Amino acid sequence: MEQEKIPDIVKTADEKLPHFEDGRIDYSNAKKAPIVVLFLKYREEILILKRSKKVGTHPKRWGFVAGYLDELKSIKKKGLEELSEETGIERNQIKSIKKKGVYEWRSKEENKDYTSFLFLVELTEKPEIDLSWEHEEYKWIKIKKAEQYLSSNALEELKIVLP
Repeated sequence: MEQEKIPDIVKTADEKLPHFEDGRIDYSNAKKAPIVVLFLKYREEILILKRSKKVGTHPKRWGFVAGYLDELKSIKKKGLEELSEETGIERNQIKSIKKKGVYEWRSKEENKDYTSFLFLVELTEKPEIDLSWEHEEYKWIKIKKAEQYLSSNALEELKIVLP
């Protein structure tokens, strides 16, 4: 099996940016930030999560499981950690996980450019969701209803993952 690589953008950030006390890369004042975004699918539905007002970025906005690539780990490994942390879903509940592409976008409110590494996660069954403090609500929705909830950037990501 091929060794999963750490993206160059993460290696560069690790060298040049400050770190939190726990060793994670601090993107707070960075102009660019890489993130992993996981699109959870069970049959014909996708999981969306409403961000808590306690989070620093995009509070109260609907989106997907996501997190900064703030450690020297492969994207897939970091994504699986975020999945477990944000939803309680573990590896044995996953039917398949596939990298679907990369999407670059700008957050005007943060004045930051993001590189989103996108993954489709298909589940074996519809799981119980155990939300972390980062989210306050979740919904399983039909893909055609996504535009009622998601920002334009999240919809663009969804088009890449589920064209």
